[in-house]
Amino acid sequence: MGLNIRDIVPRRELNIEELKGKTLCVDAFNTLYQFISTIRQPDGTPLMDNKKRITSHLSGLFYRNVALIEEGIKLVYVFDGKPPKLKGKIHEERKAVRDAAKEKYEIAKAEEDIDAMKRYSSQLARLDDEMIADSKELLEAMGIAVVQAPSEGESEASYLTKRKNAFAVASQDYDSLLFGTPRLIQNLTLARKRKTMTGWVEIKPEIIELEKVLNFLDINLDQLICLGILAGTDYNPKGIPGIGQKRALGIVKQYKQPIFIFKSVQGQMDNLPEGLQFDWQEIFELFHKPKVVDAEFKFKKLDEKKIKQILVEEHDFSLERIEKQIERLKDASEKNKQKTLF
Repeated sequence: MGLNIRDIVPRRELNIEELKGKTLCVDAFNTLYQFISTIRQPDGTPLMDNKKRITSHLSGLFYRNVALIEEGIKLVYVFDGKPPKLKGKIHEERKAVRDAAKEKYEIAKAEEDIDAMKRYSSQLARLDDEMIADSKELLEAMGIAVVQAPSEGESEASYLTKRKNAFAVASQDYDSLLFGTPRLIQNLTLARKRKTMTGWVEIKPEIIELEKVLNFLDINLDQLICLGILAGTDYNPKGIPGIGQKRALGIVKQYKQPIFIFKSVQGQMDNLPEGLQFDWQEIFELFHKPKVVDAEFKFKKLDEKKIKQILVEEHDFSLERIEKQIERLKDASEKNKQKTLF
């Protein structure tokens, strides 16, 4: 769901070494949903502690970020705040998907179909307030900066990337490009393979640069926003039926200015079912003037005791494994500190 412009956007593979010494603004919710959807047991059950509380997100955050910090990357996790009212449609769609998946999961469970259980369980992922609070605490204990956005995490991350000299936004979604981030990094991981619903796939980090996107497509940022609205964003999930990313590109290049772009498809917009109708100007304004704050990056000191309290005492992680990772963190922090002094 949401914006999909993968087929028309130029990108290049990125060696993780290229990010050494750089600050990345991570779309926190996007990353957490990725962890709770993919870090699961063979039957699709997420990792849990002895009290049946989900811990997949904590496992993903801890182990992945230890590896990234070892590479000399500074991380800022940006969390979503109150979503715009227009995002109600996408939330309704996601709930419908979860409800359908839950029904199929129960059928698969009754039939003891492990593959189907795993496939449908990943669509049941939800974040609650406790999971979000635990994630923030763990990140700060690891020395990772946490920023609370007033509204959309991606818009805040994009704003901070432009204003605070961060290198890029890290997210699997494309929305931050419409919010104007200079660079978007996808697949931010050292792993060469990733679990998906259909098995393992090889992945490598990729970087998408806004200036190169606009030059390659021969459009400006306003046209890119219009392209996204035509094809469908989180604010108008279906876009205009029959207009995909490639056709949308042709329309914005032909009519150029937003008013003429949407005038050319006014008839199709008028014929949309009531639940799919949208005000393009309202959505356009959300991308142009999102609700953001001029937050500061606060990198706290590594708190070994707090990490153990959250992971070992509260959520039953292995003390031995966590201590080994903490040693890696301490070594990485010391090396990064020495390089900064040098």
